[in-house]
Amino acid sequence: MNPHPVHALDPVFEFLDGLIRDHGDTLFMLVCYAAIPLCAWILFGGSRRKSSLGQSSAPRIIVIHQPAERTPSEKNFDPFPPPREPDWPDDDDRHWD
Repeated sequence: MNPHPVHALDPVFEFLDGLIRDHGDTLFMLVCYAAIPLCAWILFGGSRRKSSLGQSSAPRIIVIHQPAERTPSEKNFDPFPPPREPDWPDDDDRHWD
């Protein structure tokens, strides 16, 4: 009995190794030729689930209606307000005394 369960798969790995060694070029060509129709099937939507109720396969659109009139805000927001005068002391040299 094998102490590790992976060793039970050794015959499978040996079979796959021999199959690839003996027929690798044929398997490669089969995979390449099978990939072309598979890609086309995926690109044309073959992997999408069909509806069982007979509904159309068009995607569903969710529409959110907003109120017709918006309430005006109390204060109009100005993104570029006029510049303020700085709060600096006057230049009258009072701070030097």
